[in-house]
Amino acid sequence: MPSQSNPELLSELFNLLKPHLAELDGFLKKQINSFEEEIREHVAYCIDTSGKRIRPSLIFFSGWSGDQVVNDKLVKLAAVIEIVHLATLVHDDIMDEADIRRNRPTVAKIQGNSTAVLLGDALFSHAVYLATQFPTSEVSEYVAMAMRNVCTGEILQTMKRGDPDISRDNYQRIIDLKTAELFQVACFLGARLANRSEAFVQAVRKFGRHLGIAYQIYDDLTDLVGSEEKVGKTLGTDIATGKATLPIILLRDRLTDGEEARLRQTLSGKGDVDIDFWLSKLSETGVVSDVRNAIFREIETAREGLGPFSGNRDVELLGTLSELLWNQVDLLQSRQVGI
Repeated sequence: MPSQSNPELLSELFNLLKPHLAELDGFLKKQINSFEEEIREHVAYCIDTSGKRIRPSLIFFSGWSGDQVVNDKLVKLAAVIEIVHLATLVHDDIMDEADIRRNRPTVAKIQGNSTAVLLGDALFSHAVYLATQFPTSEVSEYVAMAMRNVCTGEILQTMKRGDPDISRDNYQRIIDLKTAELFQVACFLGARLANRSEAFVQAVRKFGRHLGIAYQIYDDLTDLVGSEEKVGKTLGTDIATGKATLPIILLRDRLTDGEEARLRQTLSGKGDVDIDFWLSKLSETGVVSDVRNAIFREIETAREGLGPFSGNRDVELLGTLSELLWNQVDLLQSRQVGI
């Protein structure tokens, strides 16, 4: 059953994160001057965002040392992971041909694809540079591997674009690499840098992975049934660019022969993109409900891994973070709700 929202606890969570996120924002802004003068404006445009900072939040909570304690090492790690994430967004918007990201024109829309590709590369490079500044090489090792896996996931997804026969296993593999990887590395390194026990490090790593899978499925669902104003990015790009996500895969297997043929044509780029038509089919076939349940199962799996550490403050905070996603999914029944 869906969890119940606790407004007081959610308000407390945001208040607890304020000093950490303020330090993170300050650190990120200082990085702008590390880039060559000619591109600083573009870097600032990427960094100057009101994003949800989910990955940094996972880092801070996984390495929580007290409600009034801001750990400088975690702030720096959060900057590394966030810069990697920002780089992936710049590249994603090129491949998705998206015009809007967080209610602003994308870098690709403003500067063109060529500049956007190279800017994303520059951000990736700076993240690696920052990762090498830690006393332990473990940070740069895991960040580099995470970047490789994220890029691999994006490559696999690109190779599957326009393929109406993509399997659910293929889809799961793609989102595990391109999204869940950074979530689990954020939790793993956050706990590691805070000198937590190996058992806890591995538990939060598992938590991060499954929360990442849940979040990506949710993101894919909002591409179809979200509100562009509230989600803050171009919607309907998955069908338009032939990206078969879980909602589309489930829909494909429930359509009549004629409708399935039409969807295949659309995904292959040979048919018109009629979003309203496919939205009606998502509702008629019960796909939205089934996708929501798939997200709930991933969140439950994430929480179960933290069971042995229940009662800990960090586990309570991570649980509240997962509750935020659960509640948004629970509300996502029309195009009027977004996170």
